[in-house]
Amino acid sequence: MLNTLYSNRRIVTGLLVNLFSSICIVFINKWIYVHYGFPNMTLTLVHFVVTWLGLYICQKMDIFCPKSLPVRRIMWLALSFCGFVAFTNLSLQNNSIGTYQLAKVMTTPVIILIQTTYYKKTFSTKIKLTLVPITLGVILNSYYDVRFNLLGTVFATLGVLVTSLYQVWVGAKQHELQVNSMQLLYYQAPLSSAILLGIIPLFEPLAGDGGIFGPWSLPALVAVLFSGVVAFLVNLSIYWIIGNTSAVTYNMFGHFKFCITLIGGYLLFHDPLSLNQALGILCTLAGILSYTHFKLVEQEEGKSRLAQKP
Repeated sequence: MLNTLYSNRRIVTGLLVNLFSSICIVFINKWIYVHYGFPNMTLTLVHFVVTWLGLYICQKMDIFCPKSLPVRRIMWLALSFCGFVAFTNLSLQNNSIGTYQLAKVMTTPVIILIQTTYYKKTFSTKIKLTLVPITLGVILNSYYDVRFNLLGTVFATLGVLVTSLYQVWVGAKQHELQVNSMQLLYYQAPLSSAILLGIIPLFEPLAGDGGIFGPWSLPALVAVLFSGVVAFLVNLSIYWIIGNTSAVTYNMFGHFKFCITLIGGYLLFHDPLSLNQALGILCTLAGILSYTHFKLVEQEEGKSRLAQKP
């Protein structure tokens, strides 16, 4: 009982760290884009470099012990992260916000499909049905801005597939390689940074105005560095949550963060919130609460079955 309570407390703590750091980084990044015009993918590169530096400091402080991993075993994970960043950005550039958000919600059913097909993981009908109110909620939030075009649809589809694979592999690799979130991220972060450095010139300048080696002011550099520190918490908490729960649970939590961001924008910044959006938030939250309830019930049933075995 005490072990269960301690485990649940750790999971709740990880979720809260991810919640606050994710919402914080949205507003920090928005500030950086609006006030300094710092390029998007380059900022992601900075985030992963700072994440690796943070983990390097952690291992020097004996917070975790690095485990030697062959590069070939995590290469696909690193590549999928870069694909996730690239296709997500391309989807955002070539689609309306509504289409972009609608595509993102498709990540959850694709993850369930991948885990069912390739990892032989089973999901109850009740768990699958919780996707209905969540999808309906996102549609209500963004239907007014849903517009399709061929190129945007291709990038959105690729983005969903690669993002789903990345999130599944984050959990699968931790179990397969017998490593924790810090040990895996310690190797993946520099590898993804190196790959991103090769991709960035295709989308953004390296030097001059708007480039990573451009003439940035001290306040801009401080803001970018602070964003990197917050990203360290985001990245670490993502790996920890997926490793200790599942990619589906992390996705459900992502929908919850989306609702909180909309509500926060309305309360703090007086962003407009229509009746449809309010209903969409309620639908999404109802789906998330249903998923949480059914998941907890299934966990308790599983423990009861184990306890009854001789």
